[in-house]
Amino acid sequence: MHKPLIAVIGDARIDSDSNEYRLAEELGRCLVDNGYRVVTGGLYGVMEAASKGAASSDKHQNGDILGILPGFDPSLANPYVDVCIPTGLDMSRNGVVANVDAVVAIGGGAGTLSEIAHAWSLFRLVIAYRDLSGWSGKLADTKIDERCRYPEIAEDCVYGVTSAVEVIGILNKYLDKYTRRHTQVK
Repeated sequence: MHKPLIAVIGDARIDSDSNEYRLAEELGRCLVDNGYRVVTGGLYGVMEAASKGAASSDKHQNGDILGILPGFDPSLANPYVDVCIPTGLDMSRNGVVANVDAVVAIGGGAGTLSEIAHAWSLFRLVIAYRDLSGWSGKLADTKIDERCRYPEIAEDCVYGVTSAVEVIGILNKYLDKYTRRHTQVK
């Protein structure tokens, strides 16, 4: 059975008692509870929180949490990652993280912005938490540019949410409609 891959992206420099950490942990758990795999950059902050939440799900199975690391050292992965993929690609790995079935942003700085832009260009479903500092709050409920990615989806945008339940609702409503795959720059 194919489990869709959902990337959770955001700020790597947040405290474990922050709202963003709590939201990411809740999201990771909810994604696995609903039959998804969680993909992150494998490090800390939002990535760790989403991985920790996913690992705490009663439905968690080994292989549900993937970490796509920027460096070559697998020991740098957060302790909740099931499958660690050290790429050595540094920031270029953002394009790999973004080429999943959907991307969910929680806060975030320049790296998150890069991943959102990659996901948009790769025709992925993009979801962003509203009411947070960082790029997710700035881009929620907007279009990244004026291209028509999916003519049949009039409301195509970075879908804004405030909770994991809303993320699951958007995934259930739209994931099977976001099926295009980028082939190459033409």
